[in-house]
Amino acid sequence: MDTDSIHSGYSHHSNRSRGSNKQSERSSRDRHKSHSRDSSSRSDKNVTISASSAQPQQPDQGSAPTDAQDDNWGETTTAVTGTSDHSLSQEDLAGFGKETDGPVEKLNCIRFIPLALTLLLGLLVLVTPLSFLVLPQVLWPERLQACGTACEGLFLSLAFKLLILLLAGWALFVRPTRASLPRIAVFRALLGLLTLLLLLSYWLFFGVRILDSQEENYHGIVQFAVSLVDALLFIHYLAVVLLEIRHLQPCFSLCVVRSTDGETHHYNLGQLSIQRAALVILQHYYKDFSVHNPALLTAAKSRAAKHLAGLKVYNVDGAGSDAATAQSRAKIAAAARQRDTSHNELYYEEAEHDRRVRKRKARLVVAVEEAFTHVRRLQEEEKKKPPGDEMDPREAAQAIFPSMARALQKYLRTTRQQHCHSMDSIQAHLAFCITNNMTPKAFLESYLMAGPTLQYGRECWQTRQWTLVSEASVTSPLHHGSEFQLKSSDFSLVVTSKAIPHLKLSEEYVHPKSHKFVLQLQSETSV
Repeated sequence: MDTDSIHSGYSHHSNRSRGSNKQSERSSRDRHKSHSRDSSSRSDKNVTISASSAQPQQPDQGSAPTDAQDDNWGETTTAVTGTSDHSLSQEDLAGFGKETDGPVEKLNCIRFIPLALTLLLGLLVLVTPLSFLVLPQVLWPERLQACGTACEGLFLSLAFKLLILLLAGWALFVRPTRASLPRIAVFRALLGLLTLLLLLSYWLFFGVRILDSQEENYHGIVQFAVSLVDALLFIHYLAVVLLEIRHLQPCFSLCVVRSTDGETHHYNLGQLSIQRAALVILQHYYKDFSVHNPALLTAAKSRAAKHLAGLKVYNVDGAGSDAATAQSRAKIAAAARQRDTSHNELYYEEAEHDRRVRKRKARLVVAVEEAFTHVRRLQEEEKKKPPGDEMDPREAAQAIFPSMARALQKYLRTTRQQHCHSMDSIQAHLAFCITNNMTPKAFLESYLMAGPTLQYGRECWQTRQWTLVSEASVTSPLHHGSEFQLKSSDFSLVVTSKAIPHLKLSEEYVHPKSHKFVLQLQSETSV
């Protein structure tokens, strides 16, 4: 944490504490005020600023040990034994991850409704042709004509077509849902409605022309069931075209910009609806965009707040109707006059920050190389021991972690990445590197360079909720100039689409002998 931000936060909270003290004195003189207001004034007074922690105090007392452990694991870690006051046992870490899984899973049960409807419709599709063959054999078997060789061949064809339809439907429709869309998928709904209309039409025809009249030609009944399966296969072919092939050809170029830091990526998509395009963008976001770090955005805000905090405006003419507006204008004018010297301060702050990062990085690289050298030495010693006395990679990681913990924590704090890496995740990554005989550079790559969001813990991406904001209907297709946003709790993704232009290629014929030449040597050339 920077010293300037600490002082500015302390002055802000001290002003609040003085105001809350005056309010508590007034509330003590007024005996008729409610007990709830007294309790709120006492809570306002109990604001403490801790210089050793960058996170504000949370009202939940159960999470306080976890926060303290996450902030100071580099300074308090000597060994992972599970009995220290500043550490968590393996049972506590496992239970901490399971506490938040219950409500999330209960809320996500609704995502299995489309899969259940798909399975129900698929069961109806498989049962219908078999019912057409079984019902005449059960209701009027004595009146049916004998099934000849051609009829038996239709039985074989029907069996294989049903098997192909079952496998094709399983491959296309029976998939785990990866996201919940705000509206229904139009093409899937149309295909389901078309299938239901087809089955209803065949059942009506079967009831009127076969059940009522008790048709005796069993060969014609079998052909009727085979025609139903053929129609279902054509519907499945239509589903493949609409759901899997139609959007493969790129038609639009989508520009995705993160609102906080301006990171931009471009993606080429085909004919998709806005909600399907938003789903594809989110799938690419978790693997292409670097993890969102709000701590990197606080430097500019603290710098602007520090400039404005040093300005004082005095109202000589007394309070008026536009006193607040005049005060804000005066502050803006004074800040504009200081703009000529603010770039020098920004330059030196960034230079100092880069120097500190290089310094912390050098110390971290040396500490990690020494730790890995110690691991290699231990591995050579373990080879000489009996097979039962070998050290587990997890134990080796816990043994060498304290030697690099302080340097790693200081580097993460300097680069403002301490909230992205916990002690347990670092030890697990260290054990993974030791198991696969990786180099110190491979171990440090996850901390020196900001990776995609999925590289980090589940708390960075699992509980994130997205809201699709669009002026047009989310089920409408993309077109040139479409704009929509994907809002999260901390930032938003602004998406604009542009149509890929029509490309026209022309051919220019080059004669094979046009680029040939003849080298003529004169006889008088000197040798």
